[in-house]
Amino acid sequence: MLKSLLTKLISGKPPLPAALCQTAHFSTQPQPQERLQSFRSSENNPLNHKDDHIGLFYTITSDVKKQLFLYGGLPKTYQTQLNTFNETCLMIRKPSVDIINCLKQVDYSNPVVRYVVYGAKGNGKSLTLAHIIHYGYEAGFLILHLPWVGNWMRRCRESSISEFKPGSIDINLDAAAWLVHFKHQNSHLLANSDLRTTQDHVWSKRESTPKDAPLSELVEHGINRIKFASQCIVILAEEIKRLSTAGKCKTLVVVDGFNAFFYPHTRILTEKKEVVHPKNVTVTEAFSNLTKFDWTNGAVVVAVDEIAIAEKDQISHLPRYLLGRDGFDHMDPFVPVSVPTYTKVEFQSCMDYYRERRWVLPLDGQDEELQFLSAMNPYRLMILCNSA
Repeated sequence: MLKSLLTKLISGKPPLPAALCQTAHFSTQPQPQERLQSFRSSENNPLNHKDDHIGLFYTITSDVKKQLFLYGGLPKTYQTQLNTFNETCLMIRKPSVDIINCLKQVDYSNPVVRYVVYGAKGNGKSLTLAHIIHYGYEAGFLILHLPWVGNWMRRCRESSISEFKPGSIDINLDAAAWLVHFKHQNSHLLANSDLRTTQDHVWSKRESTPKDAPLSELVEHGINRIKFASQCIVILAEEIKRLSTAGKCKTLVVVDGFNAFFYPHTRILTEKKEVVHPKNVTVTEAFSNLTKFDWTNGAVVVAVDEIAIAEKDQISHLPRYLLGRDGFDHMDPFVPVSVPTYTKVEFQSCMDYYRERRWVLPLDGQDEELQFLSAMNPYRLMILCNSA
């Protein structure tokens, strides 16, 4: 499929939805080069992104993308588009700029501030988190990023009874994979000699992680001894909170699909084929602990999403509904951040980007028709502009 798309691009005939091809006519006026380039920002460092950059695309280098998003964080459909365009560009949008401005100005000696990102399906919540993760990386934060809670609660690879906490269920394969993700994202910081365990941790009669061991040793133990991976994440969360509060590091917690931690209907079953509640999954303890406000020198940014729960319950995208009473009480107080549909400026910037990439051709009435068909929803617009 990708090969055929690339062939069409090289031939100079980018595909368009069939409906557009039948109803639109080629524009007789060539698009000015100035307009085509107006969608790009010359500032690619998120530390410097301001309101003036909203609606523009910025480029993430391949090395940074590989370090931050190799094991998740970008939606699969968007990743496919990035591969086709042969570059990683994110639009600078108001929700992410607002959070970045807050992260710059907040007093980190106070308890952590929690931000809850919400919005209708396809509005760009995951890409907002990606922008914030990139900011955290450039600002020197230790990043604890969970790309999608639903993969743990609804599509876990295996489950087993916890050896450390009676009544809890481990998902050790998924936990070990997350530890690899954490290690890869923070490889440049884990070499810091200040990041050491604050307590002894005993795994078995023969295995333990002593006090003052490098934090990387704790991570490696969870990766190499998969049976301990889930409990390793719980201990890692506790250690990082202590280190952050002690001023040894500055921590950014980012979780996508956070409401899945409070949705009772998982697909994890006990040996008796009973549904396991998320609170009884070991790794839930770790991220419930991290998203409390009983620590300092950090920040918490989570996104709630309808897609993280069963389709029959996808009634509202608002945090009060998606988090439920328990989740809302757990996060309260928090700063709500809404991710809306595209503004007209953002829509035009996106269309200019597609044209510059030769993904769509300039046609008379094209923008007006796509505005109507997509309802300015970023995901729908992307799908409409894909090949038919």
